[in-house]
Amino acid sequence: MGGVGKVDILLNNTVLSNFGLINRMELLRRAVEGRAGTTEEVVREFQRGVELGYLPSVSLKWLAVLRMDDDERAIFRSLRHRFGAGEASCLAIAQNRGMKLATDDRDARRYARRLGIPVSGTIGILVDLIRRGFLTVDEANTLLGEMIERGYHSPVDDLSALV
Repeated sequence: MGGVGKVDILLNNTVLSNFGLINRMELLRRAVEGRAGTTEEVVREFQRGVELGYLPSVSLKWLAVLRMDDDERAIFRSLRHRFGAGEASCLAIAQNRGMKLATDDRDARRYARRLGIPVSGTIGILVDLIRRGFLTVDEANTLLGEMIERGYHSPVDDLSALV
């Protein structure tokens, strides 16, 4: 997949899905351009959502797709009883390679924090887009509202206090 620079943030399916569901993947791309990747397992989860009609068909070619090495596979296997394949693969790679994780999965976020893995998610990405001038607070709140309408269980419904 895509040509990127040094990947330092892994995107989990929860974040990809939130931007995909509102057909604004270009905003996510803009926020993490050149430094984002995901895992083969996340791509499979996303594509399964497309096949089942839950997600629109969008290109993920701009993302680096990372494959687990043997050490990461061992971590992955130890996490599979607790997490889905996407979360487990992202946690394994982030832990082993010292990367940041972008996920909205509460259990995955807690686990990552315990391991010292920096965590962000949809809210953090929207706030970053506001701070960098790509969105106004009102525009970001509108997008957040659309995500919530489509099933995102957001911890907030207004980004104003976070900017």
